[in-house]
Amino acid sequence: MLRKNKNDSCNDDARTKIGTVIGEGTVFDGDLSSPEAIRIDGVINGNCTCDKKLILSAGGEVKGNISAQSVIISGKVDGDIVVMGKLELLATGKIDGDITASSIVIDEGACFDGRCTMTASLEKNHDNTVADAKASSDSAEEKA
Repeated sequence: MLRKNKNDSCNDDARTKIGTVIGEGTVFDGDLSSPEAIRIDGVINGNCTCDKKLILSAGGEVKGNISAQSVIISGKVDGDIVVMGKLELLATGKIDGDITASSIVIDEGACFDGRCTMTASLEKNHDNTVADAKASSDSAEEKA
């Protein structure tokens, strides 16, 4: 019998408890926050914060900033992304904004326009991490 790797992301996706789903054709105006995983198949016009995984499908779009434990992008993001763990930008994904993450995977064919900051580990507190990322960005702009 073959044993699968515990770190296999496909297996993790199948076991992820999705707490919030924004369905295809749905447009949500405003900031979205969830303690569970979020799957976005529609459009979010606002910031998204979740304590676990955020999955943006190929037809999904976020026009705002994203903060999450881990992120999988197949759709389009117009905004900055702060990820405590891993960000995966799949072949159909497009990010127009800055990324702060512990690790990042970008598939061939994906589009990314912005700056990427890799960190050894990010704080668990999303608000502090977002504030720190913003402060370092502002500091870098002042020096330039």
